[in-house]
Amino acid sequence: MKYIRQACVIFGITMIGEFLNYALPLPIPGGVYGLFLMLIALCTGVIKLSDVEETANFLLDTMSIMFVPATVGLIEHVDLLKAVIIPFSIIVVISTVIVMAVTGKVTQLLIHKTGKKENK
Repeated sequence: MKYIRQACVIFGITMIGEFLNYALPLPIPGGVYGLFLMLIALCTGVIKLSDVEETANFLLDTMSIMFVPATVGLIEHVDLLKAVIIPFSIIVVISTVIVMAVTGKVTQLLIHKTGKKENK
C-alpha cells in the first residue's frame, strides 16, 4: 500500500505540472513544472523524502528500460535518420560535454560551499 501512495504522490505532482503546462502560456514542459514542484515540496517539507523515496528509486532503476521502445522506433526508421545522423551525433556529443561540465562545476561549488559551513 505504501508504494501505491508514493506513486500517487509522484504522479499527482506530475499531473499538476502538466496542468500548469496547459494553463500557463509559457513554453515549459509539464515535466519541468513537476520537477520544480517536487523540489519545492521536498525543500519546504510539504513532502518528506521518505514519502516518495522507495518508489522514486525504483523508477530511477528501471528508467533505462523505458528507452527501449524509443530506440526500437529509431532503428525502424534508420533510412530517415541517415540524412541527419552526423549533425545529430555532433549535437549529442556537444550537449553531453556541456551537461558534464555544468554538473561538475555545480558539484564543486556545492562541495566548496558545504565545506565552508562545516569548518565554521
